[in-house]
Amino acid sequence: MKKQILAALLAASSLCMCSSQAGAYPALFPNSGYSWVGDTMPFYDGEQFRIFYLEDLRDGDTGFHPWSLWTTKDFTDYHHDSKVIPYDTDNEFAKDSALGTGSVVQDKDGLYHAFYTGFNWRNMPKENIMHAVSRDLVSWQKLPEDSFQGSKPYIYDDTFRDPNVFYNADYEEYWMLITTRSQKPCGVIALYTSKDLKHWEDKGVLFENDMGSDANMECPTLVKYGDYWYLTFSDQWPNRVVHYRMAKDSKGPFEKPARDYFDANGFYAGKLAQDKKDLYLVGWTPTKWDGLDKRPTDWAGNMVTHQLKQRADGTLYPVPVEKAAAKLKQEVALSPFMQKGDVSIAGSDYHFGGKDLSSVVMSKMSGIRKITGRFTPASQQGKFGLMFNVGPNQTGALNLVFDSAAQQVAFYNTDTAKVSKAKPELSVPVSFQPGQSYDFTLLIDGTVAVLYINDQMALSTRMYGLPEHQWGIFSMGSEVSLTGLQSRTF
Repeated sequence: MKKQILAALLAASSLCMCSSQAGAYPALFPNSGYSWVGDTMPFYDGEQFRIFYLEDLRDGDTGFHPWSLWTTKDFTDYHHDSKVIPYDTDNEFAKDSALGTGSVVQDKDGLYHAFYTGFNWRNMPKENIMHAVSRDLVSWQKLPEDSFQGSKPYIYDDTFRDPNVFYNADYEEYWMLITTRSQKPCGVIALYTSKDLKHWEDKGVLFENDMGSDANMECPTLVKYGDYWYLTFSDQWPNRVVHYRMAKDSKGPFEKPARDYFDANGFYAGKLAQDKKDLYLVGWTPTKWDGLDKRPTDWAGNMVTHQLKQRADGTLYPVPVEKAAAKLKQEVALSPFMQKGDVSIAGSDYHFGGKDLSSVVMSKMSGIRKITGRFTPASQQGKFGLMFNVGPNQTGALNLVFDSAAQQVAFYNTDTAKVSKAKPELSVPVSFQPGQSYDFTLLIDGTVAVLYINDQMALSTRMYGLPEHQWGIFSMGSEVSLTGLQSRTF
């Protein structure tokens, strides 16, 4: 069988089956420039990350979402290969006329295995688990004879997808987690096991939705980091955020942390991956219809990666990817050129006295940036933050708002002056105490901006009005000091 697989791989490579296109893309939050990044499937090959993803070409083809590939060592320099696993264009009833999320694993002989979702709305069932193999992670040979579909009780609502496969050394077998549904109805993560990556046995429900909804739990991952096993998944409704659970054994029981997510719904389908030392969560931030800030979000966008750190109690929190952030070290002068209201400036330090709406406007934002600083609120009154797409009234159309009274950081897609009467588009809980200082880092690449707040939470946003427009800082009835404000680039 192995000889047959190798022969098939060589044949596939010679026929250029994968329709590969290659290029290098320096970026923090990449897309190809002609397509968008959907669900990611990160795999560490021992030297670098191979981040497979569902490529959203938006080209009107009858099929959609081939697997494509980013390769990176540092999450700033990327190599791109398009359509490494294509969807089937020859048969309208093919099980994989569209591809869905999956995962990659390497066996003991060095052969790589991709397990993915095959989808076809014309068939019943619509979703199947499918298998392909490769020697180089770029040229893949599909093995349709290994496909299988959901068995009872995993047939409700025809949901059987997102296989996440890994070798579980604790039990000396391969595990496959599958997003599916029980007859309740309720979203569950099913467990299948195998000794050979070809024959899979249903071992029942690993985890059942514990969020008080019946939502599907998409794109699950399960990894061991330190002394804990971490299970992640994205709730398909109503919140659409990435959650995690913790356990001392891979079979559970899984505990829900007090704060069980890392970001708002501007970051979706995040999957865990680790190299020899660090843990990462790789997902995507959506585009918006017609490229306009006021329009609804699309499916797919730019790839966004958080690095995850572990507290002493095992809970996790997001930080900027250290390798990427360290490369942004060239300082860019902020040059504040306009200010109004109750604010004083001393070098890179700014103090707002807390009277009405006060602001400082900076020069136009361009290129990839890392903005850092520390804020110290004097009380829990009022709001303060960063504003973007600043107009002639010295207020921004897009705002990242620190709200001590509400104990949150939020993104407002409205004018700074109207924030107090508006609802945020995105928000995350953050603990603020008067008199204490909090560090923040804002990473910007094009129209994607990701804010990290004091080793607590991240907030990923899409802002079309950010590049090539003025930005600034503001306070609305909040006495606050903002110190050490810096901007850096590559």
